[in-house]
This record gives sequence, structure tokens and C-alpha cells, in this order.
Amino acid sequence: MTTSHEVSLPVLDSDGGDRLYEQIEELRATGPAVRVRLPQNVIAWSVTRGDVIRRLVTHPDVTRNARDVWTGYQPGAVPWLSPWVDVRSMATSEGAEHTRLRRLIGPAFTPRRMESLRPSIESVVTDLLNSLEALEDGAAVDLRAHFAHGVPTRVICDLFGVPEDQRPAMLAVVDAILDTDVPQEKSERITSDLNTVMRQLVESKRHKPGEDMTSLLLTAHEGDRLTETELISTLLLMIGAGSQTTIALIGNAVRALLTHRQQLSATLAEPARWADVIEETLRLHPPVVHLPLRFAIRDIDLGAGVTIAAGEAILIGFGAHGRDPSSHHAAHTFEIDRADRDHLAFGHGIHYCLGAPLARLEAAIALPALFARFPDITLADEANAPHPQPSFIGNDVLTLPVLLRPTGR
Repeated sequence: MTTSHEVSLPVLDSDGGDRLYEQIEELRATGPAVRVRLPQNVIAWSVTRGDVIRRLVTHPDVTRNARDVWTGYQPGAVPWLSPWVDVRSMATSEGAEHTRLRRLIGPAFTPRRMESLRPSIESVVTDLLNSLEALEDGAAVDLRAHFAHGVPTRVICDLFGVPEDQRPAMLAVVDAILDTDVPQEKSERITSDLNTVMRQLVESKRHKPGEDMTSLLLTAHEGDRLTETELISTLLLMIGAGSQTTIALIGNAVRALLTHRQQLSATLAEPARWADVIEETLRLHPPVVHLPLRFAIRDIDLGAGVTIAAGEAILIGFGAHGRDPSSHHAAHTFEIDRADRDHLAFGHGIHYCLGAPLARLEAAIALPALFARFPDITLADEANAPHPQPSFIGNDVLTLPVLLRPTGR
């Protein structure tokens, strides 16, 4: 699983922001796959070329299941990876097991069910905008904390019936798993806290079930169709993925529009263009860039002298695909009019994200509502980018300071 003698391997940075994009380009230029060093000395093949990514995510000799494949794998040995590989959810399963687990959660994310959530999402957005209005006094406001974060976290917590008093602790620890620049001791604490908050949710629903997805999954668990580990893992996956990706999507779209005013004006003049804004944001500024991990079942020859050996780990750069110049004209330019805006921000193949329609719906409601309420919004510091999330997995900022009604405009 890890080796200590390969000192020459490039280290995957956790600086985030522009450095995240720069390293994608460096790795892509090196070859179809490049061995990199991850925290705690984990070695994996980084894949950032769009055509290779598409090939590997549907390759029969690539699996998400570390348990039976990853050479030297020891559950819990790498704490920062535990929420990604030590769980037993549809994200780490294949074949019949994946189908069974996906079927359990699928009914919550049908198109009809998503559309039925529209009124509640609109209510959440309106409430948050009202709160922003109350905060507005001419000073800078952190739009991430007071809006982008609130929309998806309230929606997903409502959907899964998370009690109000449990939400702060749960959301804090879910936020923390994307930070890939933490010491081992803190990683161990985060993993322990994740288990604690999810079990607390389960116990509360055992004593007081409701019309929510946690109660539905718990019923499946009690019917011996879902193990305790699968139950906890599925809750972590859905609540974590259902919040973090959309937080970044909303924030990244706001930043892109505020630095491309002509495209913002075009969108405000033609509201149907909000869908283009969302897709272009997902392409150029994907919420997830690298997703750990997949594993080679057998040797995979990628050409150019590169072979991923059986038992080795693979780090797929889902977010790198949309920025690949071989697939997109002016790949590093934000352009809502482009025709080639395809991306893999939500994955590809049988593991395509179930929550993608919900993320798009939330953004499609939140973004126009924000700009309708605050048409003169600007970045508080247009000369400097906000501090990025310290991660090579997530692509977000720590804060997003804005002026809602700048003076002199």
C-alpha cells in the first residue's frame, strides 16, 4: 500500500486554489498516469488526461473496492483515507453489492422527487437571503458562511431528518474530511467524530423515526438488507456529498460571474442561461478535483511505457477532465457560450453521482435569487483571490467576502 524508498515521486499538494489547477497541468504533461505521493506516504497513480480518465472509470480491471485488491491494505491504517476507502457504501462497492445499495437510496433522488423539493429549496434560499439582508450594513459579508454553505446543508439535513441540535457538529466534521493537509492525530479524531455523529443520528431515528431518508434506510437495516456499517457509510456518503459539492458549486459560480461581468449581464438578461453558468462552472471549477481511490485488479497498460500494476491505487482526476485542452477549446477560460462544456464533475458510468440533479437544482434556484436580491454584489477584494480550501480533493474557498450593496455604485 505504501512505500518509503520512492523519494523522487512528486507530492500531490494540498494548497488548493490556483496551485490545484497548476499541478493538474504538470501531471497531465508528464504522461497518461503519474505515480504521486499522498499524505501519510500513500502512493497512487494520478490520472489527469480526459481520455484516460474516461477509459479507467469504466475499465473492467478497475475497482473501488480496496478490501480485496489494494496490496497491503489495512483498514484504518491511513486515517485521512478512512472516510473514502474504509466505508461500505455504493461508492466503494461494485457489481451486485453496488446495485443493491444504490437501489436503497435511489428513490430519494428520482426526477419527480427532486422537483417536489423545489418549494422547500426556494424557502431555504429566501430565508437565507433575508438573513443576508439583515446583516447588510456596508461591510464585507462572508457569502460562503451565510449563503453558499447554508443552502445545501439545510436541504440535505432536512431530507435526511437530521435534528437541529445535531447539525452543527455533523456539518463541522463533514467539512473537515476534505482537508488533506492535517496531521495524522487530527485525521484520527475526524474519523472518530464522523462515526460518532452518524451513529447519533441513527439512534435518534431509532427512537423517533419520521418521513425522512434516514428512517427509510434504518427500516431497510432492521430488515437485514443493510448492515450497520453500510447504514453509517451510506449516511456519510449522502450527507457529505450532498452538501460539500453544492457549497463549492454555488461559491465558484458566484466568483466566476463576479469576475466576468459581461457574462453575468447576459445571464441576467436571459434567465435560461443559468443552466449554462452551472455547467461551465462545473467544467472549469469542479467541486471535486481528485477522488480517492480506485484500484487495479490486473495490470493495465496505458501505453507510453506506463503500466498500472495489479494491486496499485489510482487517483482519478475527475475535475481535470473538463480543463483538458485536448477536449476543450480555450480550456482555462470561463465561457458560458461554449459548445464543448462536457465534464465529469459528478463522475461517469455506473457510479455517476445520484445527487447531481439535486445539486443542479439547488444552484439553479440559489444563484438567480441571490443576484435578483443583490444585483450590485461585488467581491470585497477583487485584487486577491480568497484563501482556498487546503485540499487536493475539494475545490472550494474558506471564506468568500463580498459587498452586497457597494457604496458609489
